[in-house]
Amino acid sequence: MDKTNISPDERNEKFLTKLQERDVDVQACFQCGRCSSGCPVGEFFDLSVMEVVRLASYGQEERLLGCHTIWLCAACETCATRCPNDIEIAALMDVLREISLRKGVSPAEPRIPVFHKSFLGSIGRWGRAYEIGMIGTYKLKSGDLMGDMALGMRMFMKGKLKLVPHSIDGKAEIKEIFSGKGKEYDR
Repeated sequence: MDKTNISPDERNEKFLTKLQERDVDVQACFQCGRCSSGCPVGEFFDLSVMEVVRLASYGQEERLLGCHTIWLCAACETCATRCPNDIEIAALMDVLREISLRKGVSPAEPRIPVFHKSFLGSIGRWGRAYEIGMIGTYKLKSGDLMGDMALGMRMFMKGKLKLVPHSIDGKAEIKEIFSGKGKEYDR
């Protein structure tokens, strides 16, 4: 984290209100560091988990939306499990990613939201992950057409990837979930 001073006068109150509405209490953090020390992917972050929580408690939305950490978080919830104050840190990362996408902020890790949208598109259309369709969509949108090709062929040859999607019951209910009704976050 850089050494820039953070002033309470510069905090985004609307952002803090949205966190409270989502039951993410970042104000409870006393910076013990257990979240950061237990994070299995923390070495790849530009901000430690503890720094993200601190910046969130100071209402520093813009600084958080531009960081790599929110996109690289694996949402494994190790941080939340270790937190003595039961702060839902994985939920905080979800909220930050959601805000970033809704505001049109260019993600620091652009391929991650492309994969996310490909995955959710597959679920929305088929009711479950249809891997070949999802991977095809991701490859086209990301521009990484040949990456992992050998791995994909090995998986296909072992019968791990099916050419035809498997149908499920309840597709109508899943389409309703993806219809956008009940969106509770506004910019």
